[in-house]
Amino acid sequence: MTATIMNIVNKINGVLWGPIMMFILLGTGLMFTIRLRFLQVTKLGTAIKEIFGKGENKSDAEGLSSFQSLTTAIAAQVGTGNLAGVATAIASGGPGAIFWMWVSGFLGMGTIFAEAVLAQLFNESKDGVLTGGPAYYISKGLKNKFLAGFFAVTIIIALGIMGNIVQSNSIATAIINAAPRVPAIVIGIGIAILAGLIFIGGIGRIGSFTEKVVPIMAALYILGGLVIVFININMLLPALKMIIYGAFNPRAATGGLIGVTVKESLRYGIARGLFSNEAGMGSTPHAHAVAKVEHPVQQGLVSIIGVIVDTGIVCTITALVVLTTGVLGSGLTGAALTQEGFRVGLSGITSNFGIQFIAVCLFFFAFSTIIGWYFFGEQNIKYLFGNKGIKYYRILVLAGIIIGATLEVELVWNLADMFNALMVIPNLIGLIGLSSLVVKSLNEYIEKYEKRLR
Repeated sequence: MTATIMNIVNKINGVLWGPIMMFILLGTGLMFTIRLRFLQVTKLGTAIKEIFGKGENKSDAEGLSSFQSLTTAIAAQVGTGNLAGVATAIASGGPGAIFWMWVSGFLGMGTIFAEAVLAQLFNESKDGVLTGGPAYYISKGLKNKFLAGFFAVTIIIALGIMGNIVQSNSIATAIINAAPRVPAIVIGIGIAILAGLIFIGGIGRIGSFTEKVVPIMAALYILGGLVIVFININMLLPALKMIIYGAFNPRAATGGLIGVTVKESLRYGIARGLFSNEAGMGSTPHAHAVAKVEHPVQQGLVSIIGVIVDTGIVCTITALVVLTTGVLGSGLTGAALTQEGFRVGLSGITSNFGIQFIAVCLFFFAFSTIIGWYFFGEQNIKYLFGNKGIKYYRILVLAGIIIGATLEVELVWNLADMFNALMVIPNLIGLIGLSSLVVKSLNEYIEKYEKRLR
């Protein structure tokens, strides 16, 4: 029975996550990039100032600061996909896949900007707490309650429940690899207790957690990766050449080590980039909707920094570790390939230090994703059922975390992928349908608000 369900789900995912979806996601990013006049480049300095500038925007009982909203979004963006997904892209599409990942990230900044602006334009206060996201801008902006409800249901299932089962399993696997005697059920209960303590604190505690943990988490991983790149500095230029040259001639870039084509390089690079930074998927707008800002475009600009951190920095570090340590030809893929790169790269410290290092990073990546995805699901529970539905959702998520630590989760992961694709569709319809509002908001911001940052 399980095999039959798996086969059906895989066939559905083959259609949903095929070339058409990649074309639509990338096309939406290209459309916004052009209509917004390449703001990824022209407004990058302004975006940085919005985060680290005068600091007028503070968190309170109603919402989060711009920085807290950004770190909550990054908590969800930077996850196990940054370790496993990038390595899979390289193993399956060659080093050139990273070039196409950068391209998808660049265009994705336009999409994620639009998502954040619309989330701000159509957010609302419920019982004194800000809430918002695609369900709100689809129902209030596009005037389509069916699509909004469809989105809300799919994201609750994809991220809040099934996604967090997978993340819990990832943490349990990492801990058991480092400490085999610890029972999986004990790990699951421990994760649930830690997560529950954060959940019950509401939006304030979630924002406080992410603004403290996410920068440390990212810095730890980046530092470890940079140490490995520095140790293998003589391989840095060859690695970069493999990425650039491999985007257009993958066989020659690796000397035939990986028999891939330009089509495969393009496919895996774009797919992993879009999945990693979540641009267009409708998840991160929930974090940006609750930011306390003067103008929606302020948070839109802040949101593009999340893509830079996720795809431009963390994913690139993973790629450089794999390429400079020479583990690409090991036959490994996914998280195992990244783990091998860190094992080889940090073997001068102790033989197993790299494995232990990745286990620690994986814990923080997966746990922060649990917090982010729980929050995204909660916003949609509020949309569908109001605050009265939150306690039941919370119990369901915590139960899933405990059970997830003990399961084989391949089917659950594939189901999560399916619902992920289903939630993308109404979100993209909303983004395209409301694109003129995004352009109008940017023009208004330039005319009235931008001067204060000069």
